[in-house]
Amino acid sequence: MTEALTPLALPDADHAEEWVEGRTRDGLAAARELAGRLRSEPPADALAALRTWDEITLQLGNVDAVGSLWANVHPLEPVRTSCERAQVEVDRLATELRQDRRLYDVFAALDPAGLDPAATRLLDKTLEDFRRAGVDRDDATRARLTEINERLTTLAQDFSRTIRDDVRTVRVTPEQLDGMPADWLADHPADDEGLVTVTTDYPDSVPVRMFAHDPGVRREVTVAFLNRGWPQSEPLLTEMFALRHELANLVGHPDWASYDAAVKMIGTGPAIPEFIDRITAAAEDPMRRDLEVLLERFRRDAPDATAIDQADASHYGELVRKEQLDVDAQLVRTYFDAAKVRQGLLDVTGRLFGLHWEPVADTPTWHEEVTAYDVRDADGGAPFARIYLDLHPREGKYKHAAQFTLADGVAGRQLSEGALVCNFSRGLMEHDHVVTLFHEFGHLVHHVLAGRAEWTRFSGVATEWDFVEAPSQMLEEWAWDADILRSFATNADGEPIPADLVARMRAADDFGKGYHARTQMFYAAMSYWFHTERPADLTARMRELQAAYSPFPWIEDTHMFASFGHLGGYSSAYYTYMWSLVIAKDLFSAFDPEDLFAPEVARRYRDLVLAPGGSRDAADLVADFLGRPYTFDAYAAWLAR
Repeated sequence: MTEALTPLALPDADHAEEWVEGRTRDGLAAARELAGRLRSEPPADALAALRTWDEITLQLGNVDAVGSLWANVHPLEPVRTSCERAQVEVDRLATELRQDRRLYDVFAALDPAGLDPAATRLLDKTLEDFRRAGVDRDDATRARLTEINERLTTLAQDFSRTIRDDVRTVRVTPEQLDGMPADWLADHPADDEGLVTVTTDYPDSVPVRMFAHDPGVRREVTVAFLNRGWPQSEPLLTEMFALRHELANLVGHPDWASYDAAVKMIGTGPAIPEFIDRITAAAEDPMRRDLEVLLERFRRDAPDATAIDQADASHYGELVRKEQLDVDAQLVRTYFDAAKVRQGLLDVTGRLFGLHWEPVADTPTWHEEVTAYDVRDADGGAPFARIYLDLHPREGKYKHAAQFTLADGVAGRQLSEGALVCNFSRGLMEHDHVVTLFHEFGHLVHHVLAGRAEWTRFSGVATEWDFVEAPSQMLEEWAWDADILRSFATNADGEPIPADLVARMRAADDFGKGYHARTQMFYAAMSYWFHTERPADLTARMRELQAAYSPFPWIEDTHMFASFGHLGGYSSAYYTYMWSLVIAKDLFSAFDPEDLFAPEVARRYRDLVLAPGGSRDAADLVADFLGRPYTFDAYAAWLAR
């Protein structure tokens, strides 16, 4: 019998820094030792060489995963700093290995005959990784590439830290918060000076922009939110864009977007603006239709208005949904208690994917609010993964919502472990946040289901990066089904959310999807053109792109790009969210909307799309599931209706 794998034994706070440093030291040493063995005694057998390289990948990934997660969430600053150092060290070694000509020659000389398709794919990807790192360039070029990669790691950390730590506040009188939900007001008492502090963290800023009647307060909070990271971020981004461009040129690409797109579904850099313009055109009529309604409602309060901007759009969008579509978000949120939502999420995904989430008590985590669960197949067996849920805001924590890897799962070697990092209310949640929770949990499900891989390189969410959002976007649909919501969405009296209210919510959610798509294309265009043009004045170029793509005009003296964290991780590829949504709508078309738990289609989706991880091209996984290549049709029909 195979011995059961055990999850990471995380340290308590007193030993966290020492643990990170030891894990980093041991992981890097193991990777170096294995690489030295490959150089000095290269195996003639292709499979043996790939096994050694995969172990190197595993060791580096283990160091990087803990570093990436804890640098963003650990409450102790010295631990976060140690994790940032670990990331720099692992990136340095990874670059060194991928630029090592002797190692490259080992793999280039291997005979792929006899390898199975997965191993053949791994060999191809490994050789591609070497070439993309500049292994075939001269010594001076490789040295410069090393410098660039190290500096890019530091810049990305500085950019992320700047956003994470820049929490701005607005202080207002209680009277200025007329319209806010009662539970929100109870959590925000006035201080000794009679003022209430509103932060730019999501649980504060989102409700205030939606519900506060005072336009001055909404505008002040919006401006503070849009200026997070300014002005510190601009020089970081300017240098980041320049270095990425130089790196791409040094390895033979005309610009960073082309270098980055070469390993994505989209294939080429110029295809990105073509896709952006296709979505822009498809969203034009829906955008204008909904903007006209929004402006008409805004003009009742501001008769001379010719446009509406972000300071008022959320509030008046909420008023349209309440007054014309009969959906009151303050009533809706009374059905979404955070604790019930969390359990409902686990119940729904457990049933859908045939999983059992088993709470783990008395195990160390990085914060007392973090909860851990072992993951088993519903029909039994040993745990094959562990997940952590870190769902509420705190000082020094990552400000958005994301899934982080803690360990890649590899069959017979280590368990898959991942963390969900969010910033939701501890009390009542907006339904939008419930949808976001389902979305991010979709990444986590993908990570653990693809965590029994044979090869580290293909474990977890290891598909092309413009596909990774599709499974998470599709899981959002389960947060909109009336029967599903009624299983956990109950008010204080225990009454489930009415089905007719959910139907109205869905209709109300359709309002604004055209201008939402155009907003996304503004972000995607900024992501692409900032990297290809590298403008000297980022604010000026942002204003031009906002005028070209966004439904909402620029607010004077704001600098949204300074806190646009996706410029760090997604770089020039923010288009991937919409690219993935096109695929997600097509994937969902295979499910029966009258029975979203239908076991046959759910099992096929789990086994054909999620479980393979990166072992095959994403387009092939989708085609296997749908029985045909994916198309634009389902998305276009949804956007137009």
